Amino acid sequence: MSHVTNEQLDRLLEQALLLDDHGALARRLDALARGYESGEMSRAAILVLAAEEWRQAGQPATALDRFQSAVEDGGEVPVDPRAGIADTLFELDRSEEARDVVAAIEADGWNPATALTVAETLAAYGDPDGALEWATRGVRACPPGSPIRDSLLRTRYRIRVDLGLPEDDLDALLDISR
Repeated sequence: MSHVTNEQLDRLLEQALLLDDHGALARRLDALARGYESGEMSRAAILVLAAEEWRQAGQPATALDRFQSAVEDGGEVPVDPRAGIADTLFELDRSEEARDVVAAIEADGWNPATALTVAETLAAYGDPDGALEWATRGVRACPPGSPIRDSLLRTRYRIRVDLGLPEDDLDALLDISR
């Protein structure tokens, strides 16, 4: 298969959900990435999906390889694949390496979706202060009304509550009833 459509990927994802077989989906995504020539989604984005499925299948080392392949591919992705690398390194108890990757993302530039992923990763692995910083910067980088901004605001609020911090001006932008 040389041309990949979003519809094809959606069908694969639906089948995997029904079968609850992340390993099978990861292998199929790997095959799509190998045979990729063009598509509605970049090869790098397919590799990121494969990496996420490998993680769900309990294969973090393979996931790490796919995230790295996505970085090397350089194709367009919604979230910097290095954020997935950092998350996987934390999962593998390689915290120092993970923090180095986060620092590289920060130095090279990032988008709000990447900031959300990094904030959630840092919150999950015991760095609420770092998570709050990433979420705050992500909110400030988003235009009002953006779905990513709303997610960042919710994540930021949750982190602030966990830290016992009082509501601030950015928290007031969040519609907590949602």
